[in-house]
Amino acid sequence: MLYSVVIPCYCSSLTIRRVVEMTQEQFRKMDRGEAEFVLVDDCSPDEGKTVRALRSLVKDYDNVRVIELARNAGQHNAVLAALHYTKGDVIIAMDDDMQTRPSEIPKILGKMEEGYDIVYGYYEKKKESRFRSFGSYVNYMTTRILLKKPKSMKTSSFWAIRRYVRDYAIQYPSSFTHLQGVFLRITKNIASVPIQHYEREVGKSGYTFKKLIQLWSNILGFSIVPLHTATVCGYIASALGLILGLYAVIHKIRHPLTTLGWPSLMAAICFFAGLVLLFEGLIGEYIGRIFLGINNNPQFVVRRINEHGRQPYIETPDGSIYVLKSTDGNGEKPEE
Repeated sequence: MLYSVVIPCYCSSLTIRRVVEMTQEQFRKMDRGEAEFVLVDDCSPDEGKTVRALRSLVKDYDNVRVIELARNAGQHNAVLAALHYTKGDVIIAMDDDMQTRPSEIPKILGKMEEGYDIVYGYYEKKKESRFRSFGSYVNYMTTRILLKKPKSMKTSSFWAIRRYVRDYAIQYPSSFTHLQGVFLRITKNIASVPIQHYEREVGKSGYTFKKLIQLWSNILGFSIVPLHTATVCGYIASALGLILGLYAVIHKIRHPLTTLGWPSLMAAICFFAGLVLLFEGLIGEYIGRIFLGINNNPQFVVRRINEHGRQPYIETPDGSIYVLKSTDGNGEKPEE
């Protein structure tokens, strides 16, 4: 059996070789089959250090393929890019930062042997800040509500899927990718197993607060629950406004000399105006994503593909392959 290991890489020049070599060793210990690696550089802003580290792996190992993206696509889109180039019967996704170790792979594969199509590893104890832990909890509750995720389904970026799941996942066309949403559209035959989460050895997370919000917002592409919520809030606000209006009229009739409060009026106006703008923005977000989808906003743009013993090349969406003349990464041009 062939296993494909996909790893999105972002400023990981100091860790990626160790991750790959430890994973290679783990597969030799398991003696379950062969493994290939599909590594995706998500346009790392580190002056080419990550790209050079990845290309050196291609030179040293014949089972490593490197995909270089022309622009930063985000972790989920980078993983989806890697899935396009996998050949394995089972695909395993890992991080590049050594916080999840290859020694946990047998737990994932062992659970998959029970007949599951997708198996997630989840962290019983996370090595992260309280702020990130709170964000993870918010994301967990949001996906449960919006994606109808089963309560028992605990997730992370360390998972394994069967080939047919991969085949359907790469058909997802939108650039606003949320892999949990994609997988839940394909199958409910999903399990989770506890794995160990290690301290980060080098650097820090590439996720800023803005990027975390952008990733979280991608859930909107898989649910219309927020629109239903807007409708319910509209009904509640209308009913509340009617009740308060009737109360004001009755109170004025019973107490003619009472002066209605200007502050309370302004507070009500600001509250309901803010509510309207909030849901108008929500509807605009949906419309904007429809617009970008119609205009075929790409999930990712592949700049260059590197394989062992082969000249770097570009594969166009129509399947055409252009071999690149130079190998230094600067100013490559297709052969004529």
